[in-house]
Amino acid sequence: MSALATPARPSLPQHLCLATDVPWVPLGDGKAFKPLAFFANDRGFVELLRLDPGVAIPLHRHTGEVHAYNLAGSRRLHTGEVIGPGDYVYEPVGNTDAWSVHGDEPLTVLVVVMGAVEYLDGSGAAIKRYTATTLRKLYEEYCATHGLAVSAALDVA
Repeated sequence: MSALATPARPSLPQHLCLATDVPWVPLGDGKAFKPLAFFANDRGFVELLRLDPGVAIPLHRHTGEVHAYNLAGSRRLHTGEVIGPGDYVYEPVGNTDAWSVHGDEPLTVLVVVMGAVEYLDGSGAAIKRYTATTLRKLYEEYCATHGLAVSAALDVA
């Protein structure tokens, strides 16, 4: 029997993150994230992002692709579109945008970010940068402050 003809066998997932393994980490001003994966070499990260009604995400640029899937609540993009539960947004490399929570319901978005997110000033210069490394550090600091174990399962090669 050739390798291609070998019957499929169930195997464990390559990466497993249980909801109870990881806390919501505050980012300030009604924002929090729950890390799901940190890709090695700052290639990117996967997170749940939760924002309270009225919170706005200021102008920022993506150095890699972004995939965002709204799980709950709605957001209004700077272009005027309202993205609701079940809606998906793809942002290409170099995309610059801003958005805000729309309506009275908290927003939860599943976000896959490749590369970094750079927050910009009025002239387009990066004033703050989030990468897998910076978010992992925030997560570790939160865990240390609250006596929580840091999950090694979040690291993806």
